[in-house]
Amino acid sequence: MTHFHSNTKKRSYTHLTEIERGQIAAYREQGLSLREIGEKIGRDHSTVSRELKRGTVEQIDTNRKPYKKYFPDVGARVYEENRRNCGAPTILMASWEFILFAEEKILKDNWSPDVVVGYAKKQNTFDSVPCTKTLYNWIDNGDIKVKNMDLVLKLRRKTKSSKSKGNKKVLGTSIEERPESIDTREEFGHWEIDTVLGHKSKDQALLTLVERKTRMAIVQRIPGKNAPEVRDALEGIFQEYPNVQKTFKSITADNGSEFSELSAQGKEMGIDVYFAHPYASWERGTNERHNGLLRRFIKKGQPIHAYSDQHIAEVANWMNTFPRKILNYETPEENFAQFVDCVA
Repeated sequence: MTHFHSNTKKRSYTHLTEIERGQIAAYREQGLSLREIGEKIGRDHSTVSRELKRGTVEQIDTNRKPYKKYFPDVGARVYEENRRNCGAPTILMASWEFILFAEEKILKDNWSPDVVVGYAKKQNTFDSVPCTKTLYNWIDNGDIKVKNMDLVLKLRRKTKSSKSKGNKKVLGTSIEERPESIDTREEFGHWEIDTVLGHKSKDQALLTLVERKTRMAIVQRIPGKNAPEVRDALEGIFQEYPNVQKTFKSITADNGSEFSELSAQGKEMGIDVYFAHPYASWERGTNERHNGLLRRFIKKGQPIHAYSDQHIAEVANWMNTFPRKILNYETPEENFAQFVDCVA
């Protein structure tokens, strides 16, 4: 007499093993019922039933008649597929609209991942917006079109060490005498100035000014990197603002010879001028940061005259309409306009 009542202790909440699936197939071939198979392998009959449904496929015999048969490997494969697809949709799937937006802004508009996330959250136009770290993870894992090579700052490396080059002349009032209110960016109207070359020659250059509080940038082509050209360019810029002394309260420069006339010009216009320490670019960090943004489009080694006025204007516009985390994801242009209206 066949004994169907096993004293094998049943296990709960464990996956079927390869051996158990083989046993199910063998016992099913013998014609045992679901309960009998369950007793044999120490599983509930409902577990056996679900496994048979997963692994049973339709076959054709030699007489071209269809029949159904259970295959352990099919059951295992279907089970794994179901496990991968179970649960709530992943945040990646739920954020597909944001992903399309992020890909366009990073690849076409050169936005950073953090700016994309911050701007999207501020605008509140997407149902699901990940954190900055998650977006970087998606990029690292290849889940979206953006690659690490598309992120300019992430691939940037500093390989040269700085060396002290001794003393250098100071052209005016030292930055050490600059009021603390300028350092803390509490007040509008304090600027940093610099020049950008395409290559090391006396070719054309770009004069760049950045307002410290709003991060508004002015970029203007100058015929050469020398003091008269800088002076003429600044005169033209000052004429565009009716309240020059309120819009330009101070300017901080390095000790380059092109700024040798800046102190005198500032005194004439009622603008305070300060000079950073020699070889201390971090003291004009705002301007250096914006020059780095400029270098995305104005490459080193390429002469400035190779770039059209329209191209330079478009680059400046991109910098000023680029949302900034430091500005609560507003743009420099928006912030600058508010302060200019106040002093007008």
